[in-house]
Amino acid sequence: MEVKTGSVELVQLRKQFGEVAAVDGIDVSIGAGEFFSLLGPSGCGKTTTLRLIAGFERPTAGKILLDGSDMAATPPHRRKVNTVFQSYALFPHLDVFDNVAFGLRRAHVKKAEIRERVTRVLEAVQLGGYEKRKPGQLSGGQQQRVALARALVLEPSVLLLDEPLGALDAKLRKALQLELKSIQERFAITFVYVTHDQEEALTMSDRIAVMSGGRVEQIATPERMYEEPETVFVADFLGVSNLMEVNAEGADGAACRVKVGEFGLRAGCGKIDQTGDTFVVIRPERVVIEPYEASGDNRVPGMIERVVYHGASEQLVVRLASGDVVQALFVRDGSTRDWSQGTAVQVHLPADALRVLPPGAAGDGALTAAEFAPQADGTLEVGAS
Repeated sequence: MEVKTGSVELVQLRKQFGEVAAVDGIDVSIGAGEFFSLLGPSGCGKTTTLRLIAGFERPTAGKILLDGSDMAATPPHRRKVNTVFQSYALFPHLDVFDNVAFGLRRAHVKKAEIRERVTRVLEAVQLGGYEKRKPGQLSGGQQQRVALARALVLEPSVLLLDEPLGALDAKLRKALQLELKSIQERFAITFVYVTHDQEEALTMSDRIAVMSGGRVEQIATPERMYEEPETVFVADFLGVSNLMEVNAEGADGAACRVKVGEFGLRAGCGKIDQTGDTFVVIRPERVVIEPYEASGDNRVPGMIERVVYHGASEQLVVRLASGDVVQALFVRDGSTRDWSQGTAVQVHLPADALRVLPPGAAGDGALTAAEFAPQADGTLEVGAS
């Protein structure tokens, strides 16, 4: 039975640039054949981490284990790792075949094997028949696939991708997200993918590491990362969140009693034994908008500030009586709803969707719901004054 290669383990990995710790003692374990994404805002350390794995940077401290061997002091060309950058760096004077074959020729691979391997990989990335075209005759998506084929043809154990779809338009980027995942599964190669695009990470990844300030905030599957964020930063960064400052009064059965302003709620997820000032989060699709006359637990009166039509869905921006702003998202299923700006409503925040987060996480750069303001397009602007 063939042993699967391509596992990556980062042990207390640190990279210091002067006084700044770009990567601050992270521990990450990536399985062979996994599609693993490093997600975070600019300056969080994700690209530096990728460059450390590639060998383009030397770590200040820690280990980089590739299939169990420490590569921290090994030069890039001696690692069975290849990299695809946002800038594809194709040779404009070479055709597609010669661009893909370039690395094999430098490695003195025999001509017959070069032709077989290049042909196979071009077919895999749906570029069969494009062998004689020059890069200038290709679309952006086709150029991206040539760059990918050039990396794959060398048969690396690990392929590193640094925002390779960043230069493409939104429609093409979405199409290539699914294509990249399909290619990764076909070749069974470990992909380590750097992005600041949440949708890319959620669509393609087996697991995601969210980074902030050179550290890993959380590592989880896309579903768990979205449904069960462990910090305010993760909840705020990944997807659209309704974050509210609350006072937690501790566990009451299987839920935590919290107060949003003067309104008492039960939060059934997260740190339900939390006490004191902290945060709760609920996703927009879990918020229920009811007539103002509705009654029951976990309801806060509010007023609709904006209704935004998104085609298949509808977004409401609601100001709660506590002063917090929340968003609700509904699929347009043909139901008739009497929603308009200025309508008084009851906002139901189900206990099983309300998650208590640990205190102090807001210091990592996330903002509270009070610091969000509705815009003309119905989205919420961060840090509005």
